[in-house]
Amino acid sequence: MASFVVLWEGYKLVWNSFGWIEPVRPDNVVMPHTWDMILELFKPVRRGGQLLIVDLSARSFWTLREALVGFIIGGLIGFGLGVLFVRSGLAERAFMPYVVGSQTVPILAIAPMVVVWGGQLAFPQWVSVSVIAAYLTFFPVAINTLRGLRSPDPNAIELMRSYAAKPKEVLWKLQFPAALPYIFTALKISATASVVGALIGELPAGFQSGLGRALLTFSQQFAVRSTKLYSTVIICAIVGILFVGFITWLEHRVMKETRRVESS
Repeated sequence: MASFVVLWEGYKLVWNSFGWIEPVRPDNVVMPHTWDMILELFKPVRRGGQLLIVDLSARSFWTLREALVGFIIGGLIGFGLGVLFVRSGLAERAFMPYVVGSQTVPILAIAPMVVVWGGQLAFPQWVSVSVIAAYLTFFPVAINTLRGLRSPDPNAIELMRSYAAKPKEVLWKLQFPAALPYIFTALKISATASVVGALIGELPAGFQSGLGRALLTFSQQFAVRSTKLYSTVIICAIVGILFVGFITWLEHRVMKETRRVESS
């Protein structure tokens, strides 16, 4: 973060000193000072209204709920696909091209369709947004789960089978513990992806709450007062960082417990 601030302010200082305007004009509208972005958080959203940081904090909980539900749904689907593919080569050959192809479709193109379909099915709008977050979440979990479940030494798998271990026992006692580092890596990627998916999904849903609505509103005011948009982007980044931080904490706890069980 400190490096970004130094780079941002250094760019403004050097470019203003030489009068350069390319590739980005370093004025206080297009590139406001970083301290102006922070100070904007402690100003009212509108005259007589609540502080911007209070408003964005309330919106963050709304967006985080959508992202968390989508993260859980997408994680479960991704893990299920990984297990299916490692158990069935036929299923992998049949469905893996579709799993990969799903990620080539622009999320901005399908988000409005998901919201409309969700409305026709009488789902709450926030559920439709969670589905969009799940769409961005399941892919890295599926791929890393598949890699992780295939990571154990084949000799270890053969040894368990020689002791008449059932496929379910091989999965949970050998393959799943070996796959945990891969799965948690994917979950950390998916945590940020779920927040991005929730933000994108809020735009066609037309929510008055949520950070996505704030981004849309303040982007329309960019030419007049860009600091509000930058401040909102900072809060969005903090939400993603906190989500990843929670997954990292959970990883340390789970891996520590796994090592304790293995050593006992």
